[in-house]
Amino acid sequence: MAEETTTVEETTADAPVVRIGDVAAHAGQRVTIQGWIHNRTDKGRLQFLMLRDGSGLIQAVAFHKSVPADLFEQIGTLTQESAVRVTGLVKPDDRAPSGFELGVDGFELVSLAEADYPIQPKEHGTGFLMAQRHLWIRSQRQTAILRIRATIIKAIRDWLDEHDFVLVDTPVLTPSSCEGTSTLFETEYFGEPAYLTQSGQLYNEATAAALGRVYCFGPTFRAEKSKTRRHLTEFWMVEPEIAFADLEDIMEIEEQFVSYVVQTTLAKHRDLLTDVLERDVSKLEGIQGSFPRISYDEAVERLQKGDYPDFPWGEDFGAPHETFLAEQFDRPVFVYHYPTAAKAFYMAEVEDRPEVCRSVDMLAPEGYGEIVGGGQRATSAELIERRIEEHELSREDYQWYLDLRRFGSVPHAGFGLGVERTVAWICGLDHVRETIAFPRMLEKIYP
Repeated sequence: MAEETTTVEETTADAPVVRIGDVAAHAGQRVTIQGWIHNRTDKGRLQFLMLRDGSGLIQAVAFHKSVPADLFEQIGTLTQESAVRVTGLVKPDDRAPSGFELGVDGFELVSLAEADYPIQPKEHGTGFLMAQRHLWIRSQRQTAILRIRATIIKAIRDWLDEHDFVLVDTPVLTPSSCEGTSTLFETEYFGEPAYLTQSGQLYNEATAAALGRVYCFGPTFRAEKSKTRRHLTEFWMVEPEIAFADLEDIMEIEEQFVSYVVQTTLAKHRDLLTDVLERDVSKLEGIQGSFPRISYDEAVERLQKGDYPDFPWGEDFGAPHETFLAEQFDRPVFVYHYPTAAKAFYMAEVEDRPEVCRSVDMLAPEGYGEIVGGGQRATSAELIERRIEEHELSREDYQWYLDLRRFGSVPHAGFGLGVERTVAWICGLDHVRETIAFPRMLEKIYP
């Protein structure tokens, strides 16, 4: 007589498929969870399966008497990252990461992972993990960061949308630079040179003249040969632009905007920040209200009286200088009115002081540096033409930009917030490489 086997349909019948993050609503019920084996512990007649499905982790306990013999034997062969469907009773368990445990009575193997999974439950070097980034993102820490990133992006868009900013997509391929010709990625466009965008700001100035309040949101590219913990060659930036606005207006907007993003993220993901990332959230709780403001002149004085007595007026700040300044405050600090020569060609000049421009950077606390940069734009066509010549740019490439000053020019201002630096700051990360699923860095384009 042939040996009887148990079918999948028999062991998973009448068990709704739920995600681990939703098991609390199914306490005492029989459910099916679809996911992957995070790890497995063999105790002979007991098999402990740690399952993940992207929404959380849950321990599933299979007792040999509760599962048909053929399925229990199959469970004992599972390898890390095998894909499964597991059915059982949801039981409260205060010791479990999700607060619940699954008592297994049904099982289906979707795919058996090869036994030599590269990332084992042990310490690995960062270089190795970056080479395995396509697998590393499955870890609990990395999924927490990516989930928080998604919330930060949603909060960014929610605040702007609710304050009458219109999302307008700007080109990724451009005929000229925005921030500087030395950091452009060049490509070929039907026989002509073209560049990956450094910023959508110049196009934003055109759309702001059409719609009043606009923003673009997308990837930007800087060919900077930098290996610092703050730099990526491809990063995401949100850039609002406002017609009939000045420098003081955008500083007020930035305060409200950044405060909302931080507090929204903290409200939704306090558990991930504290339990998974071990972030000291007390340092985020105070990020609201008005932020301190100091001029570039005052910032230089602080540097010279502090750790950098030889810092010369006129230079832009590096990472250590920004960290020194930010450490003196418990929330982000604005530094405004930078030297004109240190900023982009389109910045408005300070009245009666042309060597200084109407620019501002927001420096995050805890050593995370500049997360927002912006300013008031020059409205004079003559000034823009002079700046184009001083920066040795092609007037022909910027004729359309000059048209914005010739036909209905108004005071306008805007800023750009770097998503990856913001994620690093809110999550308390040591390096921006963990802030996006597949970071692009100097000498790093695989996978």
